Amino acid sequence: MAMSKGFKVLEKSSPPNPYSIILQHRNKDTALLFESQAVVSLSSQETETLRKQYHKIADAYGCLGVLQLNSGESCLLYLVLVTGCCSVGKVGDVEVFKITQTQFLPLFYQSQHEDKVSEVRKLLNSGTFYFSWNSGKTNENLFDLTLCAQRKSKGANPDNRFFWNRTLFIHLIRYGIDCDDWLTRAMCGSVEIRTIYVGHRQARAVLVSRLSCERAGTRFNVRGCNDDGNVANFVETEQAIYIDDSVASYIQTRGSVPLFWEQPGIQVGSHKVKMSRGYDASNSACDRHFSQLKRNYGSVVVVNLLGSSLIGGSEGEATLSNAFQRHLNESAHNDVAQVIFDYHQEVRASSIDSALLKFKKIIENYYDHISIFSAKGVDIYNVQKGVIRTNCLDCLDRTNAIQTFIGLEMLAIQLMLLQCVDKKQNVNRFEEVFKQMWVNNGNEVSKIYAGTGAIQGGSKLMDGARSAARTIQNNLLDNSKQEAIDILLLGSTLNSELADRTRILLPSNILHTSTPVLREMCRRANEFTQPSSIRITIGTYNVNGGKHFRSLAYKDVSLADWLLDCPNSALVNTVNLKDHPSDIFAIGFQEIVDLNASNIMAASSDNAKAWSEELDKVLARDASYTLLSSHQLVGVCLFIFARKDLIPHIRDVALDSVKTGLGGATGNKGAVAIRLVIYGTSLCFVCAHFAAGQSQVTERNADYTEITRKIAFPMGRSLYSHDYVFWCGDFNYRIDLDKDETRLLASQNNIQRLLEQDQLLRQKSQDLVFKNCFEGEITFLPTYKYDLFSDDYDTSEKCRAPAWTDRVLWRSRKYTIDPETTSELAAGKLLHYGRAELKQSDHRPVIAILEIEVLQVSYTKCMEVFYDVVKDLGPPDASIVVQPVEEYDNEESIFDDNVMAAVLQELAVIGEVTLVRFIDDLTLSITFRDGQHALAAAQKGKILACGIPLSISLKSPNWIEIVKSEVNLCSNNTIPLFGEIPSERPLRSAPPTPRRQQPSRPPAPSPTPLVPSRNPAVNPARPPPPRPAPIQNDTAGTPPADILPPPQCAPPPPPDRSTPPPTSQPPPVPARQGAPPPLPARPRPVV
Repeated sequence: MAMSKGFKVLEKSSPPNPYSIILQHRNKDTALLFESQAVVSLSSQETETLRKQYHKIADAYGCLGVLQLNSGESCLLYLVLVTGCCSVGKVGDVEVFKITQTQFLPLFYQSQHEDKVSEVRKLLNSGTFYFSWNSGKTNENLFDLTLCAQRKSKGANPDNRFFWNRTLFIHLIRYGIDCDDWLTRAMCGSVEIRTIYVGHRQARAVLVSRLSCERAGTRFNVRGCNDDGNVANFVETEQAIYIDDSVASYIQTRGSVPLFWEQPGIQVGSHKVKMSRGYDASNSACDRHFSQLKRNYGSVVVVNLLGSSLIGGSEGEATLSNAFQRHLNESAHNDVAQVIFDYHQEVRASSIDSALLKFKKIIENYYDHISIFSAKGVDIYNVQKGVIRTNCLDCLDRTNAIQTFIGLEMLAIQLMLLQCVDKKQNVNRFEEVFKQMWVNNGNEVSKIYAGTGAIQGGSKLMDGARSAARTIQNNLLDNSKQEAIDILLLGSTLNSELADRTRILLPSNILHTSTPVLREMCRRANEFTQPSSIRITIGTYNVNGGKHFRSLAYKDVSLADWLLDCPNSALVNTVNLKDHPSDIFAIGFQEIVDLNASNIMAASSDNAKAWSEELDKVLARDASYTLLSSHQLVGVCLFIFARKDLIPHIRDVALDSVKTGLGGATGNKGAVAIRLVIYGTSLCFVCAHFAAGQSQVTERNADYTEITRKIAFPMGRSLYSHDYVFWCGDFNYRIDLDKDETRLLASQNNIQRLLEQDQLLRQKSQDLVFKNCFEGEITFLPTYKYDLFSDDYDTSEKCRAPAWTDRVLWRSRKYTIDPETTSELAAGKLLHYGRAELKQSDHRPVIAILEIEVLQVSYTKCMEVFYDVVKDLGPPDASIVVQPVEEYDNEESIFDDNVMAAVLQELAVIGEVTLVRFIDDLTLSITFRDGQHALAAAQKGKILACGIPLSISLKSPNWIEIVKSEVNLCSNNTIPLFGEIPSERPLRSAPPTPRRQQPSRPPAPSPTPLVPSRNPAVNPARPPPPRPAPIQNDTAGTPPADILPPPQCAPPPPPDRSTPPPTSQPPPVPARQGAPPPLPARPRPVV
């Protein structure tokens, strides 16, 4: 039976009544009512009664769920329907479909934010999303697209890594709806299915690439890894053959280099690789990535295809490759085998065939140890015990070539295990089919990440066209596609102040819970956080276009006089830097390069690199620091250094810059910003250079306004959404006095009189700039403008007046919200504000040292408070059931108009009622605006309406379990492919010693390998070896357990595993017959 549009959507639009939609399915007696942001299940009788008021607006093949989109303080809901799809193929009774068309129905009157929704629609309609549908009567052997055959044999639930529309399930789960009865799971990636005849039998050749949604995005927006260890473009590719009730499956993975790096996409054909964080800052994330890989797949073999030449176009690749090798060798995972194979160099040196033959001699040593999964029915003969992880720069074209080669190599073993090598024509047929499937697979994976098909190396004209198309895609279209991906995966956790605050404080798996819960968690944050203090040093220096630390004059003066010893020169030194050095240094420079035309168009990073190296040497005197991140905009450059022991507690580092020169067209003026989260507190550092000129006050104010408005970070974060914001730079505000009078007052050290005419202080007092920002008391002379290597103010022809152009200010969000109860530390306690006497520039450097309060989060206590809050706030569906206390034999409903009015009047005292409906003649369902009102009504127990005693109970008394199912849906639930869950290991060997070593090999395989020997002399046409005896299913029924959580993750509640995994064998693979029936109900998996 062919799949048909079994879903029907009915609409009731009659303002001012609430907007209402009914979702029906042809094969179900019940229907779903969406009204007032609530969802209820309607009986067939209710549906028949109500449908007279509704009219049909859409038909659909399936429903993906409800998209939640933040709009200010409200949340907009869209019902997402699959209105177009095409069949990819069948495996057993299960047919796989590609989504080609979707429809987003707003569950409200106004269709706001249509642009954002249209981008999500484009994403879902792009031909890279798939779902499976069972044409049989049961779902017992459903071909789950999120699971490989080996995990499916363990009875695993859908793998959340590849479950792309999981957040669209949350709204229905919240109201107790069985999502498996109504919604369809979607996977992003590629699915290729072909039918191949082996004698009289039909075999299904399947190639599935599953793109992880844990760090999803487009090519130049998402690179490297995040703080959780998830990498960009992580794809699990499964090559499987199904024949009768037998299956042979092999898995490979690909993923970006697990370090913090980026690659700007403006240049055509030459994209420079940049390490976005310092070397030590990548340690924890890299270790977490390989901990996850080992837990999920067993032993790991890394195939690194990056370029190795440190000169020419592959210099950036070689730097990245060497850093990757060094990280892995120095980590606790140095047992991971590494195959270093410069694919481009090897192909250029000989040919593709010769290069692949050379690669084969290296990689085939690992085949036997990794093995292949094979099973017949419920009997498992072989299990895959590891995985080959391949990467190049983009994990696209080179990775496609190598994975295709490995897949075709393993194909021969799969055919042996399935006893399909008796005829050479069978082998040839499979090889030809899989070759084409791998080409198609490479194109599909490339389209998702880069926007175009793969560059195959066959046609130079086609490859050149695709390369040009990628450049256009990257620069013009990727940002909107990235936003669409974020909306689909994150939904309600985007673009709101509450979402930003909770993302800092709470584990990621509870961020999708209801807004009242999140607000209450923020209010009770003191119950699971512990305040502590850290010391921050902020410095700013306009260096007048050079590397002045190398100046021949004043060799006895160094940067340490500014950054480390400046408080010692103060009249009263109240800062003990010797026993308590600063935890974080934020050092900003202006005019780090000459502001000439060539540098404005393409500024050199040589000076910034030289300053970085010098700063590293200077700061190492008092403590061990590492460069966390740096950012340059022409002459403005900001460096963030942090103590090495703090690095594991810093996450979510992001950069941005704003040009303000020539009306925002050039970067000779502007700002750079770096934000980060340390423990549970967010910090943002801004280094700026405003417009110059004695009278250009308005232009400087405009620069400030433009910078604060335009600075934006991922997830919709703005500048002043951070707990602390630190400003430093050459703001160029002058003193409104005659230059001669200014010089005279400066020579008399009359600082107070000069400050009275300081432009910045006067503008700030009018709230025109730096509103709610603090600045320390200025006790030092103006820092601008000096003759070089002199204590004299400007004696040139222009003879500029002295001014405090170089400043440091800061703002505390907590103090801004509630200044009365904020402690001095929470507001930011200034320890020192002064200048240093470095004379190599026409400016003097300025420094400020502060202590601030940061919150350390206890995630164990956090989860305790979370479930306590969930218990206090009541059920998320906010619904109660009203029934008569006594039994009534009367067939007519007791709820006449008078009784209904009395009931609603009684309940209106408790809270706002949003939805009333009849379950049957004697049962009334009432939904409140929030769960606390429902809880209060249920606690009342009974009411009297028109003399009739009525009982009140909660519709969902098990609401805590419902919330747990929400949390499980957003948690790591991946079952290990092989073996027990590995014990936790130290993240980093201490202290690591830099070294280079040969790639280590896995331990030798057992004497009797589970996979037939890789002897090239074996003729594929020979009879296969006898099938080995079945082996026990490893870790069958073993509950999944999360790996060591990253700083912002807490373990979810353990899933219930009381139901044993299915033991029935897979169905035979029949020939394709008639079209399947509409989507049947699917039993809900145990959670």
